[in-house]
Amino acid sequence: MPYWLVKSEPEEYSFTDLLRDKRAIWDGVRNPQAQAYLRQMQIGDFILYYHSGKERAIVGLAKVSRAAFPEPTDSRYVAVEIEAVSPFVHKITLAAIRAAKEFDETPLLRQPRLSVMPVSIELWEWIMRHSSSEKEKLE
Repeated sequence: MPYWLVKSEPEEYSFTDLLRDKRAIWDGVRNPQAQAYLRQMQIGDFILYYHSGKERAIVGLAKVSRAAFPEPTDSRYVAVEIEAVSPFVHKITLAAIRAAKEFDETPLLRQPRLSVMPVSIELWEWIMRHSSSEKEKLE
């Protein structure tokens, strides 16, 4: 199963907003590479939710609840629907990922402006170990 990361400014749409809404359409993505990643997402794929801006941290776990479909406002682009799974007990900061030298090649560090990206199994497992997410919600 592929793993993903999506970024949002917490002032625009925070993980707390997703928890409140339970589900959200992830649209407004215009970068061609990020659009390609949205097209690859499948129902049930897990997503790391990253707060950009001042916070710069992975703050929660979501999953894809609807695979790629044409954006309601502009059918040239695709969107996915995501649903909240759980917040992380411990946020994973960008600085912590950067300090773990084995992840130097991750898109999060190499392509910092990309808003949707894949996550390697190694980085996924490292983040899950360090976040103390509620494991039973993953199944």
